[in-house]
Amino acid sequence: MSTPVELVDGQHELAGVLIGKGTPVVIAAIEGLGRTPQRTADVEPPGQDGLWLGPDLFNGRTIKIDAGIKTPGNQQAALDIHAQLQEAADDEAVRLAGGATTDLRFKFPGRPARIVRGRIRELAADLTQAKHGWIPLDIEFLGQDQLFYDEQQTTSMPLGGVTAGGLTFPLMFPFTIEYTAGAVGRPGFIDTAGTAPTWPVLRVTGPCANPLIKHVGSGRTLTVQGSLAAGEWVEIDTRPGWRTVLRNNGGGMPLTPQSRIDLFRLDPGLNEIHWNATDPTLTSSLAVTWWPAYKAL
Repeated sequence: MSTPVELVDGQHELAGVLIGKGTPVVIAAIEGLGRTPQRTADVEPPGQDGLWLGPDLFNGRTIKIDAGIKTPGNQQAALDIHAQLQEAADDEAVRLAGGATTDLRFKFPGRPARIVRGRIRELAADLTQAKHGWIPLDIEFLGQDQLFYDEQQTTSMPLGGVTAGGLTFPLMFPFTIEYTAGAVGRPGFIDTAGTAPTWPVLRVTGPCANPLIKHVGSGRTLTVQGSLAAGEWVEIDTRPGWRTVLRNNGGGMPLTPQSRIDLFRLDPGLNEIHWNATDPTLTSSLAVTWWPAYKAL
């Protein structure tokens, strides 16, 4: 993962292109950073006053940016920046892949940088004044959800990292590490920043069989059915819009029927993750990747 550009106050990044303070793209206004629209399920009860209030679900977030490219007297520079923005909006890795997103990063004064995941939906430009180095822009970015995110974070949990319990020697190989009260435990504690739950990406690297991952606080578990050779991995992506279980060779691996990938998430604060698998070498590992989520900037 490349290190993100450090933004200054008033500077933002649209799909890898810097805009705002300190750049030729000046911003007049940004809309759509408040509470997102909702899908409600309210019902008018027949013959009665009032409403039955159903669940409220958030829609995606539409962000509109009123901006302009300003390179006084330099038409070529203005057109080059416009072409750079068009190129970013036409990234086929995002545009042609269902569920794929790009990032819109914000940095407002006195606040840390925050990320909205989504896609550029509109990049309208008025080129009539381009010869003077001025190109007005109307940018529309569709966020996939109502949240703002921090940068990616990852931690690794080796299967052989014994933090509770013990081993009795001599050992009889091969042996199975079981998830029982008396078994060797491999808890991992993740202190998740943010104000909202976030959905992790979990990668198990072999050699091992039937890895089980448990979020202790909620009791939710994910169990992969199958074996991984040394160096092979399986990745469980719990994020809405993805929710896949993929191997390094591009194929899939099944989860047990009890595994609810849609309910496995990290809460703000301290999360305890346990995992176990059949591994005669105790060299397999679990990597947990997450993005701290916030309800507001």
